[in-house]
Amino acid sequence: MKVVRTPGELEARPRAVALGTFDGVHIGHRRVLDAALSTAPELAPTVVTFWPHPRVVLGNDVGLLTTLERRLELLDEAGVGETLVVEFTLQLAQMAPEAFVAELLRPIGTELVVAGTDFRFGRARRGDLDTFEELGLAVRRVELVSGISSSAIRGLLADGDVESVSRLLGRPAEVEGTVVAGDARGGTLGYPTANLRVDPSLLVPAYGIYAGWAAGHRAAVSIGTNPHYGGRERRVEAFLLDFEGDLYGERLIVELWRRLRDEQAFASEEELVAQITHDVEETRSAQRPI
Repeated sequence: MKVVRTPGELEARPRAVALGTFDGVHIGHRRVLDAALSTAPELAPTVVTFWPHPRVVLGNDVGLLTTLERRLELLDEAGVGETLVVEFTLQLAQMAPEAFVAELLRPIGTELVVAGTDFRFGRARRGDLDTFEELGLAVRRVELVSGISSSAIRGLLADGDVESVSRLLGRPAEVEGTVVAGDARGGTLGYPTANLRVDPSLLVPAYGIYAGWAAGHRAAVSIGTNPHYGGRERRVEAFLLDFEGDLYGERLIVELWRRLRDEQAFASEEELVAQITHDVEETRSAQRPI
């Protein structure tokens, strides 16, 4: 997929533009993308998306579902050929709808705008899909999918309900990060883990132990503070079953299939190891939710 940051980097040709932030690229987003993709070859399906997240720029506290890198990967997997990533600024938020169309959409050849029925843009969010039509663009309105939204997914992740999240995403819930050095306690217990440094802007699911998948292996995943050792700092650690190798410095996307239990402190290290062994066996038999 070709990714650009300014309209001038795209050839001006007849396009169907899917507009949105697409945080998480969930099932509702996929309906918008599919509607744009269905216009090919008459129109070139194109995504125009925004980074940083508009709500963050406007001062709201939003835990993101995906990094921009992951969002672009998911758009690519959905079949999108070209994506324009527009830097969202306070100036862009104040842009008149007429200027939004003139500066971002017309230069790339937009003929059809595809978006969810609740899409708003421009100063005071006064632009909507009717506005595009008033400005001479065709519009395809995609009805929202009841109960499916990035906000709903955030709420489920905060509760640790990753199985419900998978049904809204159309794929397993994920946590993404870079593998960094940890305390190395897992290795001394016989279960060496990959310790993830997670972008602070990302929403991390509720503390607990999860069964999942990473780097081609099933993974028993701990999210929390390691209460058995009196930890206070949040850690995301994954034990990859039947894995041998060095992951330090690697970007790792960890699928979360099922929440196994709360994190807890144990009366002894022996009890801790016994519970980890049980968690690993549960992970070995867990089924990918979708």
